Amino acid sequence: MATKKKKDRPEDKMKYEIAEELGLTDKVKELGWGGLTAKETGKIGGIMTVRKRQSKKKVEEK
Repeated sequence: MATKKKKDRPEDKMKYEIAEELGLTDKVKELGWGGLTAKETGKIGGIMTVRKRQSKKKVEEK
Protein backbone atom coordinates (compact mmCIF):
# COMPACT_ATOMS: atom_id res chain seq x y z
CA MET A 1 0.00 0.00 0.00
CA ALA A 2 1.44 3.38 -1.02
CA THR A 3 1.50 6.20 1.50
CA LYS A 4 0.06 9.56 0.58
CA LYS A 5 2.24 12.61 0.89
CA LYS A 6 0.53 15.48 2.63
CA LYS A 7 0.46 18.81 0.88
CA ASP A 8 3.02 21.23 2.25
CA ARG A 9 1.56 24.11 4.18
CA PRO A 10 3.30 27.41 5.01
CA GLU A 11 3.58 26.17 8.61
CA ASP A 12 5.53 23.12 7.43
CA LYS A 13 8.17 25.31 5.79
CA MET A 14 8.50 27.33 8.98
CA LYS A 15 8.75 24.13 11.05
CA TYR A 16 11.61 22.83 8.90
CA GLU A 17 13.41 26.19 9.10
CA ILE A 18 13.17 26.23 12.89
CA ALA A 19 14.28 22.60 13.14
CA GLU A 20 17.31 23.52 11.04
CA GLU A 21 18.10 26.50 13.27
CA LEU A 22 17.95 24.22 16.32
CA GLY A 23 20.16 21.61 14.66
CA LEU A 24 17.42 18.98 14.51
CA THR A 25 17.11 18.36 10.76
CA ASP A 26 19.28 15.23 10.77
CA LYS A 27 17.19 13.76 13.58
CA VAL A 28 13.94 14.61 11.75
CA LYS A 29 15.21 13.06 8.51
CA GLU A 30 16.33 9.91 10.30
CA LEU A 31 13.44 9.39 12.74
CA GLY A 32 10.67 11.64 11.46
CA TRP A 33 8.85 14.26 13.51
CA GLY A 34 7.70 11.59 15.94
CA GLY A 35 11.32 10.91 16.85
CA LEU A 36 11.73 14.27 18.55
CA THR A 37 11.41 14.61 22.29
CA ALA A 38 8.53 16.53 23.83
CA LYS A 39 10.99 19.26 24.78
CA GLU A 40 12.25 19.60 21.19
CA THR A 41 8.73 19.59 19.76
CA GLY A 42 7.61 22.18 22.31
CA LYS A 43 10.56 24.41 21.47
CA ILE A 44 9.68 24.30 17.76
CA GLY A 45 6.00 24.98 18.50
CA GLY A 46 6.83 27.87 20.79
CA ILE A 47 9.09 29.53 18.25
CA MET A 48 6.44 29.03 15.54
CA THR A 49 3.84 30.73 17.74
CA VAL A 50 6.10 33.71 18.40
CA ARG A 51 6.87 34.12 14.69
CA LYS A 52 3.21 33.87 13.70
CA ARG A 53 2.31 36.56 16.22
CA GLN A 54 5.12 38.78 14.98
CA SER A 55 4.06 38.44 11.34
CA LYS A 56 0.41 39.06 12.23
CA LYS A 57 1.42 42.18 14.17
CA LYS A 58 3.41 43.46 11.18
CA VAL A 59 0.39 42.98 8.89
CA GLU A 60 -1.90 44.83 11.32
CA GLU A 61 0.53 47.77 11.53
CA LYS A 62 0.35 48.38 7.78
